Amino acid sequence: MLESRQNKIVKKIESLKNKRDRDKTGLFVVEGERFVSEIPDKSLIDLVAFSETYAKNNDIEKYFENGNAFVISDAVFKYCSDTENPQGILAVCKKQEKSLKDIIKNKDNGFYIVAEELNDPGNLGTIIRTADASAVDGIILTRGSVDLYNPKVLRSTMGAIFHIDICQNCDISETVSMLKEKGVSVYAGHLKGEKYPYDLDLKKGTAFMIGNEARGLSDKATSLCDELVKIPIPGKAESLNASMAGGILMYEVVRQRLV
Repeated sequence: MLESRQNKIVKKIESLKNKRDRDKTGLFVVEGERFVSEIPDKSLIDLVAFSETYAKNNDIEKYFENGNAFVISDAVFKYCSDTENPQGILAVCKKQEKSLKDIIKNKDNGFYIVAEELNDPGNLGTIIRTADASAVDGIILTRGSVDLYNPKVLRSTMGAIFHIDICQNCDISETVSMLKEKGVSVYAGHLKGEKYPYDLDLKKGTAFMIGNEARGLSDKATSLCDELVKIPIPGKAESLNASMAGGILMYEVVRQRLV
């Protein structure tokens, strides 16, 4: 039983709330029974921790097989958790860093999402979850985007982060160049678009670029795209939430490929 915030294990878990420490250690925290169960490979787990109450009410013996499992008093566990009402179980995991070459594969109809300086953790998490459901081959985050391992991003993915390849801190020019080398058409979700996504052939290699929530896509990113694509907005709203727009674009690809 760990009962002090000064314990080295507790301090380690708490430190991973900070991006600097996540970057330094290559570790991040996932919380909740479902999320922990989504971890695909035990070798990715650095340690597992439980609150005292969770340990009393659940069978946790299987987690002690590798020796890196700890029970923490309820009071101290609250400091380890990033949620208001923690479920009482969390895991410290090793990052799975991916490069552009890992993401952009040799296939006839690759399907990708490129996010340029996406800043809202909830939006990014929702896009990752939707991309997982849509069978996207990879997500590419440019420099200036919110940290992939931000706790709010992770919660919004609902475990999808373990199902899809993602790379971050990518250069936009290099990204588009590599996509086009693989025969992938790059489309910008843009209010000035002249075509609807329904007018495009999305059965072939496709990448959709989604911009910053406040500024949209930069002029540089827009100029690199093959075509600007707009989503019809017959109502009075000027634009759509970035994750909603991304979802509409992704599911048009799904629709076309299911036919």
